[in-house]
Amino acid sequence: MTTFVLFGSFFLFLILTVPIGIALGLSGLVTALYSSNISLTFLSQGLVTSTDSFALMAVPFFILAGEIMGKGGISTRLFDLANVFVGRFTGGFAMAAVLTCMFFAAISGSGPATVAAIGGIMIPAMVSHGYDKKFATSVIVSAGSLGIIIPPSIPLVLYGVSGNQSIGDLFMGGILPGILLGLAMMIWVYIYSKKKNYTGTQETFTFKKMFVSLNRAKWSILIPIIILGGIYGGIFTPTEAAVIAVVYAAVVSLFFHKELALKDLPTIIKNAALNSVIILIIIGTANTFGTLLSMERIPQALANSFLSLSQNSFVLLLLMVVLLLVIGCFIDTSAAVIIFTPILLPMAIEVGVDPIHFGILMIVSLAVGFITPPLGVNLFVGSGISGLGMPVLARAVVPFFFVMLLSLVILLLIPQISLAFL
Repeated sequence: MTTFVLFGSFFLFLILTVPIGIALGLSGLVTALYSSNISLTFLSQGLVTSTDSFALMAVPFFILAGEIMGKGGISTRLFDLANVFVGRFTGGFAMAAVLTCMFFAAISGSGPATVAAIGGIMIPAMVSHGYDKKFATSVIVSAGSLGIIIPPSIPLVLYGVSGNQSIGDLFMGGILPGILLGLAMMIWVYIYSKKKNYTGTQETFTFKKMFVSLNRAKWSILIPIIILGGIYGGIFTPTEAAVIAVVYAAVVSLFFHKELALKDLPTIIKNAALNSVIILIIIGTANTFGTLLSMERIPQALANSFLSLSQNSFVLLLLMVVLLLVIGCFIDTSAAVIIFTPILLPMAIEVGVDPIHFGILMIVSLAVGFITPPLGVNLFVGSGISGLGMPVLARAVVPFFFVMLLSLVILLLIPQISLAFL
C-alpha cells in the first residue's frame, strides 16, 4: 500500500502540473505521513545529504559557464565556422545550424540552453533564407538535445555521481555518440532539403575563409579542448574544470569578444543560480524518492521482473532503453537519472554491460524525451522562440525522433562507439 501511495501521489501531482522537483518531494512527504516507519526528519536529511557532493558542484558552474557563453557572442562565431564547412551543400544553412548546436553542446552541457542560444539567432535566419519555419524550428529543437550527450554534459555528471562512475570517462564516452547523432541529423536535413530544393550558399570552400572563421571562433572552440584535455590529462577534476570554464568564458566574453559588459553579469549569475537551484531541488527530492523506492524493495522487484524475462544482455538492454524512452516523455532528465541509475545500473552490470556504455545509452534515451510530448522541454523553448504551437512543432520533429531512435539502435548494437576513447 505504501508503494501505491508513493506513486499515486506522485502522478497526481504531475497531473496537477506541479513542478517535477516539488512533486517528488510532496509525494515523499505524503508517504512519510502515511507510513509509521518513515520519519519527517528523514526527508529533510535526504535533501541535504544528497546534494553534499564535491562532484555535484560542477553542475552550477557548468550552468553559469553556459549562460555566460550564450550571451557572449559565441553562437554567431560558431555558426560562421560551421557554415564554412557545410554551407555550400544542399540544405547547407540547416546543416550548419546542426553543426553549430554540436559545437555549442560541447560548451553548454544543456539541451534547452543550446536551443535558446542557437534558436534565437538561427530560426529567424533560416526562415529569411527560404526555409519553412516548422522545419527550421524542428532542426534546432532536435539538435539541441545533443547538449546533454556531447560533453561536458550535466546529466552525465549526475549519472557519474549516482552510479559512482568516472565523470571523465563518461565525458570521453559521449563524444562519438554525440557526433553520430549529429551526423545522422545532418543526413536527414540533406535528404529533406534535396526534396524541398533548399540550396546551399553557392560559395566555394577556401582555406582562407576557413582560417578567417577559425580565427574568429578560436576562443570558443578552445573551451571543450581545455575542459576535456584537462580532465583526461589528470590536470584537474570535472568540478575544477567547471570553475575554469566559468573564468575562461567570462574573460573571453568580456575582453576578447567584448560582447558582454560587466553590468550584464548580475543578471547572468541570477539566471544561472535559478536554474541551478531547480536542478539541485530535483536532485535532493529525487534522491529521497529513490531511497523510499529502495525501502519498499521496488528496485529488487523490477530487477527480478526483468531478469525473469531474459538473461540475454542485449534483450535486457533493449527493455531498459524502451523503459527509459517512456520515462523521458514524463519525467525531467535530471530526476530520471537520479532515480533510475541506482535501479537499472546494477542490472546492467550483472549481465556484463559496461557501466560507461550503459550511461551513454541512458542519456541518449532520455535525450529523446526533449522532443517528445508531454514534457518535451526543447519543444517548449522552440515554440517560445518561433511562435509555433506545440502540436504543430511536435509533428514537425517526428522525422528527427526516428533519426534519434535509429542512432540509439546503432549504439545498442555497437558498444565500441561509446568505449572507443577509453
